[in-house]
Amino acid sequence: MQLNRTGTTRTPWIEVEDYRLPGGWIGREQVASRARGYCASLEKGQIVFVRALPFYFPVEDQEFLLTQQWTELRLHKNVSYRPSEDILRGVSGDARTIERIHVIMRNYSAQVIEFLTKFLAPYATKWVLDFSSFRPIEEEGRDLPVHKRNDLLHVDAFPSRPTRGGRILRVFTNLNPKRARVWNTTEDFESLAHQFANDAGLRQIAEGDTLISRTVQTWGEKLGFRGMGRTPYDMFMLRFHDYLKENADFQKTCPKFRLEFPPLATWLVFTDCVAHAVISGQYAIEQTLLIPPQALVAPNAAPYRILENLAGHPLVT
Repeated sequence: MQLNRTGTTRTPWIEVEDYRLPGGWIGREQVASRARGYCASLEKGQIVFVRALPFYFPVEDQEFLLTQQWTELRLHKNVSYRPSEDILRGVSGDARTIERIHVIMRNYSAQVIEFLTKFLAPYATKWVLDFSSFRPIEEEGRDLPVHKRNDLLHVDAFPSRPTRGGRILRVFTNLNPKRARVWNTTEDFESLAHQFANDAGLRQIAEGDTLISRTVQTWGEKLGFRGMGRTPYDMFMLRFHDYLKENADFQKTCPKFRLEFPPLATWLVFTDCVAHAVISGQYAIEQTLLIPPQALVAPNAAPYRILENLAGHPLVT
C-alpha cells in the first residue's frame, strides 16, 4: 500500500463512473462542479482512471497501429505527433504507411481534446496543446541511458519546453488488447520534495539562478520572444528528474505502489507531481497538455508552490 509523509494510506486512483461514450456525462446535474472536482483531484496528485475508452478511437485504427512491423519502419524511441504543427516524427520508411499513421495520430489527438474539453472544462480555453506519442516497444528490459529510462521512478520535466510553473497533464491509453500496462508510483510530491529537494540543489538554484533567469526572460520579451528563458522552477525540475533516476538508494528502498492498467483503459495524471515508473507494457498512446498556473483550480498543490515554500524564494517570474 502506498504511504504518504504522515504514514496514512491513500488510494492509487479515482475511477470515473459518471462519464461514458457516446453521451459523455451521465446525468446533467452539476456537470461544472464535477469537472472542476476532477481537475482538483488531478492537481493534488491523484490518477483519474477510466476503464473504457472515453473518446472515439476506431478499431481499425487501433489494429493498424498494433500490426505494423515497427523495426522495419525504423522507429526512434517513440512515434511523436505535434498537433499544433501537424508534424509526425520518430518513424521513417514506407511513405503510405507513415501517412496512415499520421492521419491516425491527428484524429486521435483531436478526439482526446474533444473529450478533455468536456471532462476537464476549467482548462479548456487555457491549456497549451503539447505532443502526442505512440509507444509500440515493450518497456520491460529496454536498454536506455539512465536519464531516458522509463522504469525508474521520476517526475516529468521537458528540456526543450519549460512550463514556467505550468502543469504537465498527460492522458494515456493502453492499446494492448491482452496485457496490462504496469506502473509503480511512490510517495506524493510534497513528501519527495521535503526529503530530497535540497540534496537535488533546490536552494542553490533558488538563490543563485533567479537573477540570471529573470534577465534572460526580460531580454527575450524585449526581442519579442514570449516565454523565452527557463525559470528557476524549470531548472530545478529538470535536475529533480535526473536526481531521482540517479538515486539508487531511493529507487531501491522507497515505498512503491503497483498499478496495472488493463487493456483499453485510459488514465489521466499530472506527471510533474506523480513520480512514476513504467515497469512493463507495450502499445500505449498518450496526449500531453500544459496547464498554465492561472488555469489551476488548486494552485497551492502545484509543485512550484510547494518548492517555493521550501526554498523561501520565488521560482517563477
